[in-house]
Amino acid sequence: MVSRSADSRNRQPSTSVDAVSLAIIEQLQEDGRRPYASIGKAVGLSEAAVRQRVQKLLDQGVMQIVAVTDPLTVGLRRQAMVGINVEGDLDPVADALTAMAECEYVVMTAGSFDLMVEIVCEDDDHLLETINKKIRTLPGVRSTESFVYLKLKKQTYMWGTR
Repeated sequence: MVSRSADSRNRQPSTSVDAVSLAIIEQLQEDGRRPYASIGKAVGLSEAAVRQRVQKLLDQGVMQIVAVTDPLTVGLRRQAMVGINVEGDLDPVADALTAMAECEYVVMTAGSFDLMVEIVCEDDDHLLETINKKIRTLPGVRSTESFVYLKLKKQTYMWGTR
């Protein structure tokens, strides 16, 4: 699976991504293990040129290549989105959340919540402990609202080149 890195979503890229690099990203999004030679044939470059471009995209933080698992199959049976309201500066709370292993996604938002956090836990007890003992006790956290996932219908990472 190929996605843009969290850091790249928060800043303007230092260099623009050209059409050939976008085509390489699309090839990797279809199959993150696709051989460079195969990608090269699809985009009109040599295997070595594809390898160099992929490394540059990784080094610049434009994308990352990772294995995506189904949390249920690896023993993580409870997921939730948690909306958090914060008093004062959001950065220290967001930084503390990003350091928590249970927090997979942390975003600052406009609207009803200051922060939205996706949490992946082993079970309901682990979820309760994470929210009650780790998140609600952070300095600055004023309130939380939890949205427990009942069923995941769609999760894709194909938006990177639209």
